[in-house]
Amino acid sequence: MAKDSSFDVVSVVDMQEVDNAYQQATREISQRYDLKGTGASLTLAKGEGTFTVEAPSDFVAGQVRDILGSKLVKRGVDLTALRWDKPQAASGMSVRQQGHLVQGIDADLAKKISKDIRDSKIKAKAAIEGDKLRVSSPSKDALQQVIALLRGNDYGQPLQYVNYR
Repeated sequence: MAKDSSFDVVSVVDMQEVDNAYQQATREISQRYDLKGTGASLTLAKGEGTFTVEAPSDFVAGQVRDILGSKLVKRGVDLTALRWDKPQAASGMSVRQQGHLVQGIDADLAKKISKDIRDSKIKAKAAIEGDKLRVSSPSKDALQQVIALLRGNDYGQPLQYVNYR
């Protein structure tokens, strides 16, 4: 029997690039004329993968988010990997908002992807392994079809296809 070929579907973010984008964004916030002296700040908790924006108003918080977003895009980080919470009122009539980096594929999304692969009638099997999905098939052409299928669908977060063998 021939050995099956396989690949993994993962969702990871390069934290070094995120850190570089954060450094560039904080530098721009401190130097930009319209944000200077407003008290707007951006912090990154690397361990949890969260950003915190503190600003005097929703408008300024939006500008800080836009600056961060532009820096992330320039560094090659997909913006769908960043989920923002609703703004919360903070002390002194200021606003605080948190953004979370999505790492890994949760169980619900993995089930949805697996179901989409089964419904497509492509001769491939998908197995959920923790926070990734392993797709295997005896035919490499079928695996290429699965990758094309997954790229054509929007799952709300960036997907990468690794360990292709």
